[in-house]
Amino acid sequence: MNPEQVPTVAPGEVGEDFLLDVREDDEWAAGHAPGAVHVPLHDLPARLDAVPAGTRVAVVCRVGGRSAQATMWLRQQGYDAHNVAGGMYGWQAAGLPVEGRVL
Repeated sequence: MNPEQVPTVAPGEVGEDFLLDVREDDEWAAGHAPGAVHVPLHDLPARLDAVPAGTRVAVVCRVGGRSAQATMWLRQQGYDAHNVAGGMYGWQAAGLPVEGRVL
């Protein structure tokens, strides 16, 4: 699957999805979506148990590149994963809430 084929979801359509933030610790501290679960991309294989099976997963990073990688990997593991379009920048641009400092 190439990046153009990664299933995406608009920030405003995340709804009840399990929201997985794959950014680094400093990025997370700079601001994150309420209710998101933080698992940095490089930790994801070792912490896959943090992602519930059988639910739709929305994956977010800063602008969408790392979350696209995570989405593709999660889909290979059998998860119903979708990349959040535009990442946290898209999230903020959509006027959605952010906890922590402003990005």
